[in-house]
Amino acid sequence: MRIAIIPARGGSKRISKKNIRDFFGVPMLVRAIKTANLSGLFDQVVVSTECQQIASLASSHGAAVPFFRPENLADDFTPTVPVIAHAISECEKLGWQINEVCCIYPCTPFLTFQDLIQGYELLKSTIVDYTMAIAEFPASPIRALIGNNIQNCLSPMFNHDELVRTQDIPVAYYDVGQFYWGKRKAWFENNRIHSNALGVIFPRIRAIDIDTEEDWLFAETVFKFINNEKV
Repeated sequence: MRIAIIPARGGSKRISKKNIRDFFGVPMLVRAIKTANLSGLFDQVVVSTECQQIASLASSHGAAVPFFRPENLADDFTPTVPVIAHAISECEKLGWQINEVCCIYPCTPFLTFQDLIQGYELLKSTIVDYTMAIAEFPASPIRALIGNNIQNCLSPMFNHDELVRTQDIPVAYYDVGQFYWGKRKAWFENNRIHSNALGVIFPRIRAIDIDTEEDWLFAETVFKFINNEKV
């Protein structure tokens, strides 16, 4: 059995009610549910939440909400892996025989069902625990600069690579924060997703992590561009 788990807590601080806020007329959470269903991969799309409003919205759009997430797994500091492991455990109490799980973040309007299919196919073809969405850094993080305490003068964060030619620096990627495919066992035994994973490379135009109002406005601009303003 393959399931999608969408972790959608109600206590977003930087953008109030971000997970159910309308994005061009469709709540973010609903977009994620629809994308999961369009993939045709999942026997169940589950929403993990502590919020009754989110649960009602999810249920009305075809997602399963068979449990409520405990408050200790719904604060600002809770990592993703324990939330997904808890959801798996709760679903298995219903008799579900779960093999693979995809965590899909709710605020991901640029995620497509093709991305989910690609991530699943990559997971099935390898022995890694996880697959995930990644994008190439626009500039190498090895070239990062920091300010020191002497009149805030700049200095390289990585001194040993300061004189390395740009073309000799390996390509670096970052976690786009869209989805994580994982084998059931991995969610209970490997909480370091980035240490045993393969990446589905996203174009940077779709690699937008929406955490602030500025991010939201930027996402709207890009969404209009991608859809030729027909939204």
